[in-house]
Amino acid sequence: MSWLQVIVLSVVQGLTEFLPVSSSGHLAIVSRVLFADDAGASFTAVSQLGTELAVLVYFAKDIWRILLAWFNGLLVKAHRDNIDYRMGWYVIIGSIPICVLGLLFKDAIRSGVRNLWIVAVAMIVFSGVIAAAEYAGKRTRQIEQLTWRDGLIVGFAQCLALVPGVSRSGATISAGLFLNLDRELAARFGFLLGIPAVLASGLFSLPDAFAPVTEGMSASGLQLLVSVVITFLVGFAAITWLLRFVSSHSMYWFVGYRLVLGVVVLALLGTGVVAAT
Repeated sequence: MSWLQVIVLSVVQGLTEFLPVSSSGHLAIVSRVLFADDAGASFTAVSQLGTELAVLVYFAKDIWRILLAWFNGLLVKAHRDNIDYRMGWYVIIGSIPICVLGLLFKDAIRSGVRNLWIVAVAMIVFSGVIAAAEYAGKRTRQIEQLTWRDGLIVGFAQCLALVPGVSRSGATISAGLFLNLDRELAARFGFLLGIPAVLASGLFSLPDAFAPVTEGMSASGLQLLVSVVITFLVGFAAITWLLRFVSSHSMYWFVGYRLVLGVVVLALLGTGVVAAT
């Protein structure tokens, strides 16, 4: 990879990771449109370590409180009614589906589903899901009303993000809205739920980012380090903005953007301007 590719793709990753527009889809699109090649799923996974570090820093107090409550609840039965103790279990339960499916379908994730036809169609089709969730969600349930069932449902929804073009935050926020969670709560819960999966994926993919086996460009250790730093800085700004935005704005803004981008990519593919793979 060239340094220009590293910088551009890292900025794209940082900007889009937390928005319901699919960071992996954007990286696949930008890679082929600007550089006529695919950065690859491994580079994508490693660059996400920076954005997840942004989540860890942004939610540091919440994460520390949840960890303390979870361990305390394991030792003292009387403390198990604490919402933070339960939240710890919800994150664990919700992380299981994507960890299992991610391992089972890792080869397809790294190759077949990164076809731009799939990305563009996923962009358009899942826009309808986000719009339906925004329309149907009553947004009446608060954090005290979360259950293990919510964690499992949102966890399975997170698995949809294994397909570039769907969006991890889009899937988890939509699931939360369908469950009538408050929009900001749905976003926060989705971010917390993504921490174990993304960290595991990034560390697991680290060796392949240096020397891809099946697809993608290789990157040096210094390039990967710079990528993580860029995605952290840009991602921290993006998550701060998004949580403020969703507290007072609907998801329809992102639906419109996804539809336009999906149609543009289909047009580029149909006219042969951009290659699908």
